[in-house]
Amino acid sequence: MADRPARKPRKTHTAQVIRTERLTPHMQRVVLGGDGLADFSADTCTDHYVKLLFPAEGAVYPEPFDMERVRAELPREQWPVTRTYTVRAWDPEQRELTLDFVVHGDAGLAGPWALLAQPGESVHFMGPGGAYAPDPTADWHLLAGDESALPAISRSLEALPAGAKAYAFVEVSGPEEEQKTDSDVEVVWLHRGERPVGEALVEAVRALAFPEGRVHAFVHGEAGFVKELRKLLRVDRGVAREEMSISGYWRLGHNEDGWQASKREWNARIEAEQESTTAAAA
Repeated sequence: MADRPARKPRKTHTAQVIRTERLTPHMQRVVLGGDGLADFSADTCTDHYVKLLFPAEGAVYPEPFDMERVRAELPREQWPVTRTYTVRAWDPEQRELTLDFVVHGDAGLAGPWALLAQPGESVHFMGPGGAYAPDPTADWHLLAGDESALPAISRSLEALPAGAKAYAFVEVSGPEEEQKTDSDVEVVWLHRGERPVGEALVEAVRALAFPEGRVHAFVHGEAGFVKELRKLLRVDRGVAREEMSISGYWRLGHNEDGWQASKREWNARIEAEQESTTAAAA
């Protein structure tokens, strides 16, 4: 068996909280800045993300902080806990990084931190990653997701060329969670209420009369409804894999650690099942 290539070291950045803002009852904005962002950039993808690093209880880390040294010198139980968040905005002139957090009171790790974050507080993170930006040559665009995908959807809509044809569907808990975007595209807001996550979203996308031409699709959020929409697009509508950015950001009943550990296998299995169905129908 060939040796696996060595893991490429990921750049670690240190930033300071500049300001915070409560956008909606369940969405908190944190803006980061400081000299630690001097070599950071996030201007090629609209789904850029960073991995925030939260210290393990009682752990003491080397200074200056370096994740590669942490991995090499400390036992795994002392490694920071990572939480992944989409870059809502990046201002290269001001060197300000904007992240939006879905919060549910004291539940979770990153949400409570965002609610309590104070100006001047330091935070370490890795990144950015990312792979999607709207294809300006597509005939039309489809963007669909829940609250977790809203930052990427908003940024993508704002990056579309003037006059681009796009349909955007965002499912949130209720009307109080709607947000404005700096885009001419009208977002269809779907209010979940007491319904299961993604049910209203799947219904809305299924009911859409698909225009003629090549679509470029962005579908992200809870893994269960992402699976259904992947089937709708890939199998029922025949959208090519290369024309879709589609993946589960999270999964009901799993924290990020559990979901990230199984995400690749889950996605591979679902994709294999649906590709087999597509081939059989051809």
